[in-house]
Amino acid sequence: MLPMNFLSRPANIFFSKGHIERERAPASRLPEQTGSDAAVATEVPSVSGFELESMNSFLNEQPENQTSGFAPDTTGVSKKGEIPGVDSGLMAQVRTIEPEFVTDNESSSMYEDENGRTYPDGGFAAWLVVFGSFMGLIPVFGIVNSLGAIESYVSKNQLANVAQSTISWIFSLYLVITFLSCVLTGGYFDRNGSFKPMCFGTVMYLAGMVALADCQEVYQFILAFSVLCGFGTGVLMTPLVSVIATWFYRKRGVATSIATMGGSIGGMIIAPILRKLYVEVGFKWAIRIFALICFACLVISVSLVKVWDQPVAVPFPSRWAEIKWYCSSSFNWRYFLEGPFLFAALGAALAESALTALATYVSSYSLAVGNSESTSYNLITVTNAAGMLGRYVPGYVADKYLGGFNVTIITVSMAVLVNFVIWLPFGTHLKALWTYSALYGFSTGSILSLTPVCVGQISRTDDFGKRYSTVYMLEALLTIPVLPIGGALIGNGSLHNYNRFIIFNSVIMAAGAACYFVSRWFAVGFKLVKY
Repeated sequence: MLPMNFLSRPANIFFSKGHIERERAPASRLPEQTGSDAAVATEVPSVSGFELESMNSFLNEQPENQTSGFAPDTTGVSKKGEIPGVDSGLMAQVRTIEPEFVTDNESSSMYEDENGRTYPDGGFAAWLVVFGSFMGLIPVFGIVNSLGAIESYVSKNQLANVAQSTISWIFSLYLVITFLSCVLTGGYFDRNGSFKPMCFGTVMYLAGMVALADCQEVYQFILAFSVLCGFGTGVLMTPLVSVIATWFYRKRGVATSIATMGGSIGGMIIAPILRKLYVEVGFKWAIRIFALICFACLVISVSLVKVWDQPVAVPFPSRWAEIKWYCSSSFNWRYFLEGPFLFAALGAALAESALTALATYVSSYSLAVGNSESTSYNLITVTNAAGMLGRYVPGYVADKYLGGFNVTIITVSMAVLVNFVIWLPFGTHLKALWTYSALYGFSTGSILSLTPVCVGQISRTDDFGKRYSTVYMLEALLTIPVLPIGGALIGNGSLHNYNRFIIFNSVIMAAGAACYFVSRWFAVGFKLVKY
């Protein structure tokens, strides 16, 4: 029988205010007990001594009939952690812990979201995962940020006699395949974690880089760089970015920004390394040496990156059921029926498509207006150096003051402004081009780092991988025409044609900022609140 006092005040015991707050303050542990009482410690605020005694006497009581299917336990709690006779909904409000394994410092850093999922939100293990993600994103986002270092070289050498619009397909297909393979990885990551996709992506990425070194024709560049490297990049991208959301809740923006700084570091070092190696050892060995650097970064990343609280996956009844589940989980069109998600996805897709197009052709633009090859590569370095600050500062402001959507709208709008105010009218002046590179790098640094933060704000953590990959499915579809259209607008590389390209991409980026604003409006309207 349940003690009468236990039944008379369930609201005070199980549903006190401290248990239903979104971010629960760390509860102090019960006084040290002896005997069987030490087996269970519960977080129960405002429980009287009589109530505690009644609960303990109940826990030590043996039930007459065991219906749960488990052998009787000396504490009266089944091996599933359930108290026979007590409704499971009530037990969901009580969290049992073992004091000898949880320190005060550890419990104080745990946070719980509105769905009841807990996050370390800090600690050595969590920041070690951030470092692993940082190392992996050096080659993954770094190569995306340095496409101009490859495009400007091959367009002047191996593919010197090929039209610019044709060359642009190499990089357009690379981005499309990157985003599509990112989509395919989302459901697998949610179900199985990060290790297997990261190993597979590493092999594909490095194989593509090694093959790229020997390419001479357009189709060879497409097979090696667009297909192999693109597929490897996308498979790596989802776990490297999504894993942060499993460890952090309140500090998610800062943690993601720090991790994606790896992309800025990669962009800073890849362009000057390749420029120097092109001269000293030639294109083939430049790419091979770069592949070796990528190998070292990815090995470190694979060894450190892991998810927090990985669920145990239930085996599929058949191979067909497995294929069907992965196809449905990789892309779910029903997400687009949600207004906030639809416009957030459109905003991310438009802004990132414009970002990658501008990053691809900025070096070629610099060469076209008469700057040296060294200066043109250094512009990429400056853009990525400013992007480091542009990742951390907006991430910190988003977490602390404004929220992910507000900061993203501001920074994307700022990027559009510097395109129209500095690059378009004054791009032929070297000092203006240096200034533009720094401001543009800062303003666009948050586009990649805050996209997962914005998606996380409107998603359950359990569905984050699938929803994040669905965003990149849309981005893949929008990227298909952007670079070829940009290449066609550039045409013969005249200044007039480059100006048309700048206007085209700036309008796309402005549309991205507008979509982010509409997504925010769906969620909170025009209220001036942190979101």
